[in-house]
Amino acid sequence: MNVLFIEDDRMNRRVVKDMLDVAGVDMAEAENAEEGLRLLDSNDYDMLLVDLRMPGMDGITAIGHIRARTDAKARVPIVVITADTAIDLRERCLAAGADDVLFKPVAMDALFETMGRLLAERGGDAMIE
Repeated sequence: MNVLFIEDDRMNRRVVKDMLDVAGVDMAEAENAEEGLRLLDSNDYDMLLVDLRMPGMDGITAIGHIRARTDAKARVPIVVITADTAIDLRERCLAAGADDVLFKPVAMDALFETMGRLLAERGGDAMIE
């Protein structure tokens, strides 16, 4: 399984990478949304993990760009991982095209459950243990 995590904070990327390493998941990293979109152009990912608050383009705008694509990459599952606690945040993320939202600090079991559920819904054969 191959995941892209778009997150500006190096420590947050490291924590999630360590979690995914436990399950044998390969994780590519992008420090901002623009870099993430470039990586998506040239690579295939089974899932995207996206932070909301980043310098430059924010996560909701990046999700909009991904969902506006005309290729199969427009349908890649997207999980928002955020520390934002706005009341309507979940609804805004889902309306933008995210498949789910997790709040920081992310628990490993919640991350794996969410990823496994989304892959199963999409008919994916990659397993998260």
